[in-house]
Amino acid sequence: MNKDFARQQMIEQQVRAWDVLDAAVLENLKKVERERFVPEEFASLAFADTEIPLGHGEMMMTPTIEGRVLQALGLVGNESVLEIGTGSGFLTACLAKLSTHVTSIDIYDDFVESARHRLAECEIDNVSLATMDGTQELPEGSFDAIAVTGSIQSFDSRLVDALTPGGRLFVVVGDAPAMSAMLVTRVDDSDWQSVTLFETDLAPLVNGALPPQFSF
Repeated sequence: MNKDFARQQMIEQQVRAWDVLDAAVLENLKKVERERFVPEEFASLAFADTEIPLGHGEMMMTPTIEGRVLQALGLVGNESVLEIGTGSGFLTACLAKLSTHVTSIDIYDDFVESARHRLAECEIDNVSLATMDGTQELPEGSFDAIAVTGSIQSFDSRLVDALTPGGRLFVVVGDAPAMSAMLVTRVDDSDWQSVTLFETDLAPLVNGALPPQFSF
């Protein structure tokens, strides 16, 4: 496989074709080597627009969804980012290249350790990793951007509380097969706005079926 050609085809025929037009995001996807983060047995699918099994019944998001997440957050390089669901570590790497620092959590120890190794191989050192169930607790502090890489059944207001004023949250909410990918912006200490970006069907976070806590 000509990896550079396959990567360019992924970007042009899949990601850009699904309205990901942000030049910084497309350049980011070009530079971060997705094949390094795909399980070896699925190497042939590294640039395919399909979910890839990671273990524990979890899936790596498609390149199109990854591109939409990055574009929605609109990172400019000076943000502190929280990622809930480290998974393979690929989106973690992309977020790290576009921001000042990424805190990434995952419920599975082996995902965290595997991502730590892959990020080190790629010489990405502005990431803090931790094993944590994001549906139960979040890292201390507040963040300029939050990316939730698995769906949740009901919106969790703690995610807004963890944003700085002006901060942005990407999260997929609802039930299969038609879930809403949402961008939530915290306007100030007491107000926020949301917009539905597109419909999708994304595998849920472990324990992602939460009681209703918030309504827009």
